[in-house]
Amino acid sequence: MRRVTPPDDAPAAPAAETPPAPATADATDAAPRDRGTHLAAGVVTALVGFTSAFAVVLGGLRAVGATPAQAASGLLAVTLAMGAATILLAWRTRLPITVAWSTPGAALLATTGTAAGGWPEAVAGFVLCGVLLAAVGLWRRLERWVRLIPVPLANAMLAGVLVDLCLQPVLAVAERPLLVGPVVVVWLVLLRLAPRWATPAAIGLAVAIAVASPGVRALDPADLLPSLTWTTPEPSWSAVVSVAVPLFVVTMASQNIPGVAVLAGFGYAAPLRRVMLVTGAGTVLAAPFGGHAINLAAISAALAAGPEGGPDPRRRWRAAVVAGCGYVVLAVASAAVAAVALAAPAGLIAAAAGLALVGTLAASLGGAFGPTGHREAAAVTFLVTVSGVSVGGVSAAFWGLLAGIAVHLTLRATRR
Repeated sequence: MRRVTPPDDAPAAPAAETPPAPATADATDAAPRDRGTHLAAGVVTALVGFTSAFAVVLGGLRAVGATPAQAASGLLAVTLAMGAATILLAWRTRLPITVAWSTPGAALLATTGTAAGGWPEAVAGFVLCGVLLAAVGLWRRLERWVRLIPVPLANAMLAGVLVDLCLQPVLAVAERPLLVGPVVVVWLVLLRLAPRWATPAAIGLAVAIAVASPGVRALDPADLLPSLTWTTPEPSWSAVVSVAVPLFVVTMASQNIPGVAVLAGFGYAAPLRRVMLVTGAGTVLAAPFGGHAINLAAISAALAAGPEGGPDPRRRWRAAVVAGCGYVVLAVASAAVAAVALAAPAGLIAAAAGLALVGTLAASLGGAFGPTGHREAAAVTFLVTVSGVSVGGVSAAFWGLLAGIAVHLTLRATRR
């Protein structure tokens, strides 16, 4: 059994299987045992993908100005979008392609802060990010430009974004040890015994504790029903440089490109052009309802594409279809999940979300400071991003990446 630790944190691709899977498969000759494997793998993929990061998504949306109702709508919209995109791509390509929301992107939003134009401006940034994602599928040169950004710098930017979020469990335990302590203990024990379930179990316990709190018990039953809230986007320069561009870069570097590598490791050639068009269009459609971004899954992709997805690599696409259906079902319940999370005692859900991002932080730091040729530029990117400095309404993540690229180009020129 392959060890997998959620959420999607852009690990190195696993070793390729032999033989590689072909692009098509007969849709009618699967054994009943295989169907059971596909069903189980798909359900696990959906549950792990949703429960390991929904708190991060809610936190990111709230940080850029969403009201509780708008944040709940955003969670519903982005979950529906990734479910529909997964079903469409897996069904049409006969490949185990799974789509996820951008967890690193949500973490980025959590440190961006409310835009000058408020929530409508942030929504415009989501729309523009979707346009850029789709443009990668239409314009190959844009993909090449993204690949020119040194991966260590993208990792350093992401690591800088994640530091404050990953400190939340530490601060919460110090302030409310009896409330948050059990969540940390469950996470740590399962990280040793069953890594795949460590984060979902910790978040599940946090939600259970929240349900018993007075704030959640006082919720109106109407707040638990799914509802989409439309927001008219208000484009601005700040939306482009503070939301759209950093969200696009971190989604490409930390999700889409590693996602292609993960699928390749299992013998599948991802049709990147089709994936980018579908996920870009899905992002644009979900954005006015609060959805921030969807992308090719990385680690959760291994749950459907790897041996857990079935013994026959040609039929594992069915596990991805089941995962997509699971996301659609979870979307219906997302309003209740969001209402409970937002009404929970202060710090509880944020601490669980911070635990969910520890693995991502570790992977990002390793990717940023592992390669010797980029350490100085990565350090500058990390420090500027961590500083939280905002100039002209532009977030620190953008300036961090820009500063790192400047240092990288300067050092490359002087070393020639």
